[in-house]
Amino acid sequence: MKIVNSNEKLTKLEKVGVILRPSTPELKNYFFKIKEIFEAEGIEVLIDSISAGMINVYGVDFDFMCKESDVLVAIGGDGTLISLTRRSYKYNKPILGINVGKLGFLTDINPNEIALFIKKLKNGEYRIDLRMIIEAKINDKEIFSFNDVVINRKVLSRMVNIQAMINNEVFNTYYGDGLIISTPTGSTAYNLSANGPVVFPLTEAFIITPICPHSLTQRPLVLPVDFEIEFKIDDKIGAEVIVDGQEIFNLSPNDTISIKLAKRKVQLIHRIERNYFDVLREKLGWGGKA
Repeated sequence: MKIVNSNEKLTKLEKVGVILRPSTPELKNYFFKIKEIFEAEGIEVLIDSISAGMINVYGVDFDFMCKESDVLVAIGGDGTLISLTRRSYKYNKPILGINVGKLGFLTDINPNEIALFIKKLKNGEYRIDLRMIIEAKINDKEIFSFNDVVINRKVLSRMVNIQAMINNEVFNTYYGDGLIISTPTGSTAYNLSANGPVVFPLTEAFIITPICPHSLTQRPLVLPVDFEIEFKIDDKIGAEVIVDGQEIFNLSPNDTISIKLAKRKVQLIHRIERNYFDVLREKLGWGGKA
């Protein structure tokens, strides 16, 4: 396991592509304000057609937007940014999150800070964090996950049986409500709710956390990304896989899902002064008075 530091900078900043949190037409005013600020700095703004339709403006195809843009911008909350990282992964574009949500673990720029931050972007006063992403294969279907892959029971009244292998060698059998395979970025999401460990987000590691295991000896496990991990559904009913809490896939009995480190990292743009441990203290209430 290691920490991945980056000295990367943008090669150019002439055009940005914007997506908005779905089903939130009230973001229209935010979009126009942010668009005006970018354009005042000579930066063209594209918006994907789905977001555009929501606020009744002209938009472009998502893939075209990703190809044409130097930076992608998510306006919403962490979920909006997570969705964008996954959908745009193949285009390898830096992503900026503007927080109009509640939590803001990943989207650390507020709308009232965007004008100043764009000037800092143009002056090179920012940093790009490289976050690992999971490449998973469900049978023959390839998917990517920024936060976590959750193998879940299909039926509320039954537990699920999952056989786990590392490099083709069986290392455990999990029996319970399910299993979370998380990235360090996702360690503060569902993994944390299931009593999994918090792992520094620039670390390269897989976190495997059982959900309500039948045996109290089953504990969270942190593994190096050098391993390829495979899970087999050893269950008569099957299971379901939930990717980043946003996409669902059904698994039949004896289906497998393999997990490995994706070849490229996700590039997240942040303020230089952003400190992860300050974020933990603020969001999780660490160090507060009892």
